[in-house]
Amino acid sequence: MKKRIAIITARGGSKRIPGKNIREFCGKPILAYGIEAAIASGLFEEVMVSTDSQEIAGIGKKYGAKVPFMRSQETSGDFATTAEVIMEVLQRYQEMGREFDTAVCIYPTAPFVTPEKLREGIDKLENSGHIEVKPVVSFSYPPQRGYILEGGDLRMKYPEYRDTRSQDLEPIYHDAGQFYCWNVEKYMACSGKFTDHIGPVIVDEMEVQDIDTEADWKLAELKYRLMQEG
Repeated sequence: MKKRIAIITARGGSKRIPGKNIREFCGKPILAYGIEAAIASGLFEEVMVSTDSQEIAGIGKKYGAKVPFMRSQETSGDFATTAEVIMEVLQRYQEMGREFDTAVCIYPTAPFVTPEKLREGIDKLENSGHIEVKPVVSFSYPPQRGYILEGGDLRMKYPEYRDTRSQDLEPIYHDAGQFYCWNVEKYMACSGKFTDHIGPVIVDEMEVQDIDTEADWKLAELKYRLMQEG
């Protein structure tokens, strides 16, 4: 049986929305949603929070996650990458004598993550040739019909699609910013820098929301309540 770890990356600093990772979202800290989804999925030997904040660590533990060590100063700054954080976590576990076959990174502000989505991601990763799997969502408006500004004027970026019907354009997807599944051995070998063999979990636009502003937060809560009603 494969050994799996869920890593929730939640540092303390947040410039645009103070306390973002533990702010109350529809009745509980937003951090709790990813933790609870990971635990409820039954997939993971370990569900942990990587953080530099004692407050976040305490909330993570309250909702069932482990915090066996605090994040280092090097991976706590504004410019630390997710890959650097994940590498540090996996290396620290190795030093503790624990290794995993599969790792899943869950963002702390991803309340739309569900056990079902995690199971789909893990299944696709472990039963295909993919070395990374992540949720994606199609652009609501075709990028092929987009404009750029040139000398103060609007100009079509791809004029060859001017007369193409929207339904005839190839769908283009973007990262949903929720979670990522990886083969640990391959992840460590390339320090998390994948460019191909990436598999999708396709999600609905109603279950995706970047949360960078107060308006984003309110919209995410609205979408979440609608999702629960459905």
